[in-house]
Amino acid sequence: MPRRRQPTARQVRLGIELRKLREAAGLKAREAAALLGADSVQMSQIEAGIAGVSEERVRRLAALYDCVDAELVNGLVAMATDRTRGWWEEYRGALPESFLDLSELEQHAMYRWDMDFLFIPGLLQIEDYSRALFADRVPALPEEDLDLRVRHRVQRRRVIEGPNPVPYVAIIHEAALRIRACDRAASRKQLAHVLDLSEADHITVRVVPLDLDSFASAGATMVYAGGTVSKLDTVVRDAPHGTVFIDAEAQLGTFRAHFHKVEARSLAQGPSRDLIHKLAKEL
Repeated sequence: MPRRRQPTARQVRLGIELRKLREAAGLKAREAAALLGADSVQMSQIEAGIAGVSEERVRRLAALYDCVDAELVNGLVAMATDRTRGWWEEYRGALPESFLDLSELEQHAMYRWDMDFLFIPGLLQIEDYSRALFADRVPALPEEDLDLRVRHRVQRRRVIEGPNPVPYVAIIHEAALRIRACDRAASRKQLAHVLDLSEADHITVRVVPLDLDSFASAGATMVYAGGTVSKLDTVVRDAPHGTVFIDAEAQLGTFRAHFHKVEARSLAQGPSRDLIHKLAKEL
């Protein structure tokens, strides 16, 4: 297969998982390449996501690595053979690659969890709210770039609002609901939008109230995208140097545990809706 100039995060993840299987089998890259009938350069490119890999080769590699996890192998095959050009491709070259990688990740996720303490999660944002956040950037974005970011964020909502929505859980701190990122009218509209979505069967919105003692988890903001198996889950976090995609199994377990810890301390769905409704009436 031809080399890619810039692999997506999903393609890189496939290579990472194949490398993990090889290392677990105790094989060096050149040894695996020889067993596959390839050379070490090809193996390096496959594991870097630079070169594509066929279903046959994925299954042969899994067999060579003594991987008996059929669900994991099938998940890797799905990653290797997917040739879908998603809606986000129209933004390639116009937006940072991390925006497109997040959209692709969301498209293939089996479920989605968000936890946010300062802002409404992106999938729940109305256009005015998103525009206010992007417009606050320093230095300011050119109007064209601002419009692109807002339009892209609005389109991302299709994963929970479209015809085949994924199960979605959002844990939002009351502080995020109270902070008026936009004007009063738009803030009221934003809270009403969250309330409307929270009525859907596949969407759960839970609020962490301000009046909660011994709560020190405000640094745990995350996007958690569930894969076909837990080993293929991904956590996305914003860092000073950009967006970080986390796939190490131990870290995924830590983030899952942290999410459930905060979830257990948040209000149930009914009281959460009551609180959001109360905050909206105060505006």
